[in-house]
Amino acid sequence: MVRNVHTRRFPGHRDRLGLLLDTLGTPDDRLWPVADWPPARLDGPRVPGTPAGHGPVRYVLEEVTPDGLRFRFTAPAGVHGHHEFTIDGDALTHVLDASLHGWARLTWPLFFRPLHDALLEQLLDRAELAVTGRVERPARWSPYVRFLRGLGEIRSRRARPDATLRA
Repeated sequence: MVRNVHTRRFPGHRDRLGLLLDTLGTPDDRLWPVADWPPARLDGPRVPGTPAGHGPVRYVLEEVTPDGLRFRFTAPAGVHGHHEFTIDGDALTHVLDASLHGWARLTWPLFFRPLHDALLEQLLDRAELAVTGRVERPARWSPYVRFLRGLGEIRSRRARPDATLRA
């Protein structure tokens, strides 16, 4: 079982956190770090049953409350559970609860967890910047995260046809 929690407090900014969370997965998303990660998408209205995802990770919106969103995983294979964003008092929290099966038992700790952790810390930096106007201690990618992202860039370049060969 995996339980992964990322939280940050923003004293006096609860209302602004709610407005920020309302943009998640929309074309006006001010929370997700789209400059560095595949964008989060909500493929329809903000109601239970709406498909959503980012990159290879797919989920379905399961619950919408005034203080949060909960999504149930549908991909990748072997990941069974949910992740959610909640606002509790002055804190914005992301929790991932999942059981892992098959290859996911290997790919989560070696690949997905380090990238997930880096993404979530950047997301919290964006929240801090949006509600306070600054980021006191910006998240930094570890050498391992930079290595994994470099491997991803190599794979994506190989998958794209070379424009010069088409000319």
